[in-house]
Amino acid sequence: MSLAHKLDRILLRHDELRDLLAVHTMSDPADFAKLSKEYSDLTDISETITKLRNLEQESKDLAEMMVDSSADAEMRDLATTEFHNLKADVAVLEQEIRVLLLPKDADDERNVILEVRAGTGGEEAGLFAATLLRMYQRYAAVKGWKFELLNSADTGLGAIREASASITGKGVYARLKYESGVHRVQRVPETESSGRIHTSAATVAVLPEVEEVDIEIDEKDLQIDVYRASGAGGQHVNTTDSAVRITHIPTGVVVTQQDERSQHKNKAKAMKILRARLYEAERARKDAVRAANRKDQVGSGDRSERIRTYNFPQGRVSDHRINLTLYKIQQITDGEALDELIDALTSEDQAARMSEDID
Repeated sequence: MSLAHKLDRILLRHDELRDLLAVHTMSDPADFAKLSKEYSDLTDISETITKLRNLEQESKDLAEMMVDSSADAEMRDLATTEFHNLKADVAVLEQEIRVLLLPKDADDERNVILEVRAGTGGEEAGLFAATLLRMYQRYAAVKGWKFELLNSADTGLGAIREASASITGKGVYARLKYESGVHRVQRVPETESSGRIHTSAATVAVLPEVEEVDIEIDEKDLQIDVYRASGAGGQHVNTTDSAVRITHIPTGVVVTQQDERSQHKNKAKAMKILRARLYEAERARKDAVRAANRKDQVGSGDRSERIRTYNFPQGRVSDHRINLTLYKIQQITDGEALDELIDALTSEDQAARMSEDID
């Protein structure tokens, strides 16, 4: 099917859906919701196609004017200048349409479970893990998303061993999915009297948040243990067995939750994290199969992959997947300039996928 024919079909379908929704005679609300979503999904590309068609018609009219012997030389010169300007605008719209035609990631609109863990580097790794957690919390605030801390194991010195959070909002996974992997930091620890630069690391996992209907978990596959919760340094010790540890026996995945004083609430949060981890494991397996023949891939989301280095003495952040370095470390860790990295990663991934389609 030619590109022009494909664009015609999109416009036709968009018009059909508009007419169907206008009469709204469907008795099943689910059908109406399904068609409404399809209409919404096609709206952006339909509007862009319409703009492209209008520009193409203008270009055609200008091309005719350029060779019109009855027009004076000044008019033909103006038409020539405008024609070349429109060619650049047409190229931009054609690129936008190619991006919009790329298959959508079904999980892009999902909320996420964010997990941050200290890696190699001792106390400094824990401090860096806390820096990353704050970065994503501030970024969520910039985007207008809701950030809820689900679980945190801290050392009592401002460092964390691990933490998980729920981030909800529009298109959260689409923006954060490239953040999974090993983040490395190079800086002079406050406790280092000699001023030597230390290198440490933390691991980030971004998991699409899923509902019970998205993934089935058999109760027989779960081992649920309850125990008495305690905080760092013996603080916040509960007098009841409210902490919960859930083990998914077939996969060996273990989730613990103790931040709530209610055993019921801790179990609910633990199940939310467990569903996300199991869903992500299956997603990663499918992605690995699809990516087997892929030449250019912007990060697999593999937690063992080193994706980024934050060098505080030089004030730079380098993303190793796309060889991009920004000298904006404070703005990035404050969440204000993180979009610059994410936009570049998104563009690179789109370019790689378009290249696959051409191949």
